[in-house]
Amino acid sequence: MTDYPALINNPHSDPQERLRGLGELVKQHPAKPAGAGEVNNHIHTIYSFSPYTPSMAALMARDAGLLAAGSVDHDSAGAAEEMIAACAILGIGGCTGFEVRVSFKKGPDGKPGPFAEKKINNPDSTGLAYMTVQGIPAPALPRVRDFLAPIRKERLARTSEMTESANAILHEAGLPEIDFQHDVIDKSMYNHDGEVTERHLLAAAAEKLITQYGKGPGINEKLGLFGVSPPAKIAQSLSDPENPHYLYDLLGILKSGFLSRIFIQPGDTECINAKEVCAFADSIGAIPAYAYLGDIAESPTGDKKAEKFEDDYVEELFDELSRLGYRALTYMPPRNTLAQLRRVQRLCAERGFMEISGVDINSSRQSFNCPEILQDDFRHLLDTTWALIAHERLASVDSRFALFSPANPLYTLPLQQRLAAYALAGKDLDTKNPEASAPDILKKLQEGRYQV
Repeated sequence: MTDYPALINNPHSDPQERLRGLGELVKQHPAKPAGAGEVNNHIHTIYSFSPYTPSMAALMARDAGLLAAGSVDHDSAGAAEEMIAACAILGIGGCTGFEVRVSFKKGPDGKPGPFAEKKINNPDSTGLAYMTVQGIPAPALPRVRDFLAPIRKERLARTSEMTESANAILHEAGLPEIDFQHDVIDKSMYNHDGEVTERHLLAAAAEKLITQYGKGPGINEKLGLFGVSPPAKIAQSLSDPENPHYLYDLLGILKSGFLSRIFIQPGDTECINAKEVCAFADSIGAIPAYAYLGDIAESPTGDKKAEKFEDDYVEELFDELSRLGYRALTYMPPRNTLAQLRRVQRLCAERGFMEISGVDINSSRQSFNCPEILQDDFRHLLDTTWALIAHERLASVDSRFALFSPANPLYTLPLQQRLAAYALAGKDLDTKNPEASAPDILKKLQEGRYQV
């Protein structure tokens, strides 16, 4: 008897095999769990760092009761085709994107910009920021791969250098060293348009600790060899050898305490100018979005310490985002206070930015649910998700219908009206066959049948 969940989540199987397995599983269990209507547009997969293939990520989203799910991987859109196909098999909305680190170091005159020496939304660097490119039209995926290839190459080389530093510490601690090819590259999807990230390296270091000392309370003491002292909650989790999230918990604490000892700052060829990425996103009909982090007290994933980020100068930051060509802001309702998010919502309305919600999933411990999105202050993010889905599907048929394309017949409408029309169009798509239904939806949109 075929173990379909194992097949669906096998990173070494062909994506078409995973999709066939998903189809067979749905035939056996066709009913979708009752859900409250949540969505998540920022799920990482094996193409960056995650316990989930795109097919499994879509299945986990459906089983959590989500109505829509989107893949977003670091420096990669490798999950895109499988994610869209998996969501269709499951009958939920699907969308795709990628996440990339960009530079804010230079101003319009080529001199250092206003954020060159400030920490923006990146805990590891000043002048560098995370952003996403959302809603990638399917025909643009080859261009996305070509655009990201040199970034992936640079990041791989830098991670290899960091491995040498990590190995020096491992050697001093009497632990086996990391074989970069076997322990990092071969356990990633790098050779299939995926990315190698710091988490791959830290996972390799965590595996060395587990191999040497086993799982259990003793490993907390050994973390001192890495200059890490886990907080009580994490120490308790690591004391339990039956903890199913052991590797991810250990990796998380290494990221918060050990990474800084080996981290090498990325250069300009890896973190290119934000304006260049925004221009590329526009050129393919995708949506460039700044990833708001905000001052944080506690990270949902346990891998970021309490720290200050953009909040002291967020209004000036929005000026820069407008200059650079951003079209949207993406944020996580569970991460921030209501006061923080109401402030950025106001700024989005003033600057004409689309709001996109997405809670990044990259650990087995994280829930796919985001009940906060059902609160009155965030329910509009459900509609913007369906607008994003409609944008991606319709622009895949006709590039003029990208949400922010000046050639879009609806472009002269205020953004909120445009989003409302696209939200209705997205909800009208056949979730089991979005590609086939898109031309009819496009016709209705042209006829003004979704305008409110």
